[in-house]
Amino acid sequence: MPKPKKGARLGGSAAHQRLIIANLCKELIHHKSITTTESRAKTVQPYMDKLITKAKKGDTAARREALKVVRDRETAYILFEELAPLFAEREGGYTRVTKIGNRKGDNASMAVISLVTEKVSPKQAVVAEAEKAAKAAAAATVEPEAEEVVEAEEVVEAEGADASVEEAADEK
Repeated sequence: MPKPKKGARLGGSAAHQRLIIANLCKELIHHKSITTTESRAKTVQPYMDKLITKAKKGDTAARREALKVVRDRETAYILFEELAPLFAEREGGYTRVTKIGNRKGDNASMAVISLVTEKVSPKQAVVAEAEKAAKAAAAATVEPEAEEVVEAEEVVEAEGADASVEEAADEK
């Protein structure tokens, strides 16, 4: 686990902050959604995304790296065997932080951090690809039409020149 940055800590010391992050990750893996303070949710989000990315990789080295953070074989098993297949199609954005208001006792801003378990819609990817293809096709058809217009103008000018030559010959 990386050394926390200098500045305000979630718990007190850097070691305590690492333990808080590890426990939040562990609970998020087990429960798939937890309610915590907004600052803790925002702090744990990148750690959880990196853990899921390692779980998707699935090799022994990735499992050992994940065990450095969660420190529990059962949690690592859940992460690698149950959660990783859920995120196989997703390329990122595995967690979602939703603000829920302030806590009653101390008015701390609260948030729910949850795993995004909805399937990635292949339709959205196909629609985006189709829109790109349509734009490319529109750009390709605009250019030949412009060339056709130029050629048509040249033909009209040439016919106009031929007609003026014929009129001049008729006048003689």
